[in-house]
Amino acid sequence: MKGFVVLLAVTAICLFTSNETGFAQHKHHKTKSESKADSSHEQSDKKESAIGKTNTDSIPAPRVVNAKAAASMKVIVGRYLDLKNALSSDKTKEAATAGTALESAFKKFDKSNLTASQRKVYEDVEDDAREHGEHIGANAGNIEHQREHFDMLSKDMYDLVNAFGSGQLLYKDYCPMYNNKKGAIWLSEKKEIKNPYYGKKMLTCGSVKEELK
Repeated sequence: MKGFVVLLAVTAICLFTSNETGFAQHKHHKTKSESKADSSHEQSDKKESAIGKTNTDSIPAPRVVNAKAAASMKVIVGRYLDLKNALSSDKTKEAATAGTALESAFKKFDKSNLTASQRKVYEDVEDDAREHGEHIGANAGNIEHQREHFDMLSKDMYDLVNAFGSGQLLYKDYCPMYNNKKGAIWLSEKKEIKNPYYGKKMLTCGSVKEELK
């Protein structure tokens, strides 16, 4: 009888221990699953947060330009486009007139209302741009020389338009053949390609690379 009681006691202890172990394992499994779910949720939240931040940061700051400076820049762009169109048509005298007018427009530009960053951009290109206009104006009859200066001028104009705008939609075009196939850019008010570096020889040589608004 005594042996039977001891057997019952041992069996009860074993069953209790087994239940406790099972409960602990179940609790551990649940905690692990919940932790994994919480971790996945946290990573998802971080990913969504990162995506939101990236999208916000990718929006460019609006360009703010003083009204007088914007009006003056519109005149400069207009004279540049006159020059570009004259070279596209192989009209060296008209190109000279436009070059002189462009130089004059740069001289009249009022820098007093520019921000520090805008002033730096403008002054970085001002002297060179005026010199290009002067050379183009002084070389009627030598259209190849005019085009050499127009190549360098176009790079300056691209920087200015990016900083100040132009008051109109422009296209940045690219000719892969000019300058011993090193290539050259120019700005145009038309999407249709009319190459100012070769004129009628290769009028449609080139492609649109960028829209500038």
